[in-house]
Amino acid sequence: MSTPSTTAPHANADALELQQGQTIRSVYVYEVPVRLWHWINALSITVLCVTGYFIGQPLPTMPGEASAHYLMGYIRFAHFAAGYIMAVGLVARAYWALVGNHHAKELFWVPMFQKAYWQEVFNMLRWYLFLIPKPNQYVGHNPLARFAMFGFYLMLSIFMIVTGFALYSEGSQAGSWQDHLFGWVIPLMGQSQDVHTWHRLGMWGIVTFVLLHIYAAIREDIMGRQSIVSTMISGHRTFKE
Repeated sequence: MSTPSTTAPHANADALELQQGQTIRSVYVYEVPVRLWHWINALSITVLCVTGYFIGQPLPTMPGEASAHYLMGYIRFAHFAAGYIMAVGLVARAYWALVGNHHAKELFWVPMFQKAYWQEVFNMLRWYLFLIPKPNQYVGHNPLARFAMFGFYLMLSIFMIVTGFALYSEGSQAGSWQDHLFGWVIPLMGQSQDVHTWHRLGMWGIVTFVLLHIYAAIREDIMGRQSIVSTMISGHRTFKE
């Protein structure tokens, strides 16, 4: 007596599971220049924060002759170089906002006077605070992320660039282009030490923003059913249904 074959039932079950499985949609969001800027900017911010910390809290005196060591000099050079990269990158990013797709413009403005926008901002805030089970899905930045990028990243970055070049103008001395463009900042804010203090506080603001940014991106990847981190590599945002 032959044994009934189980191949057909298993095949039918597999087909049913595939039909009921997740459907994944993909949308091309971030163009190559935006993605390159993102990762170069991330690297420059990392270098700026690490070197800026040591500039504010210098390492102990090195043993031996001073001429044999130039560690703090290298740290300052790395800080200045990363600052130039960040400043030039932001200018290039502003240019791409003019010529790129509409997602490239999101960093530089938010619809402040639209009631629906603020409703979605608070809705996303509830999602990040675990008060609702599922967020709405957005092709570009979600409304809260867009507000954070504009209000905290962009404005804080401009502040750091302006105060950083103002402090740099002290070393480049009167008559330099740094002094012509940014020398007014120091007397406006009081004195050099005041600018140092605010610049260092800005660094901690950047660090706080970066930590929250990484948390939100990873959380969206895991719980929001849409790609975030990989989107800044491939440019495509995928949505799982």
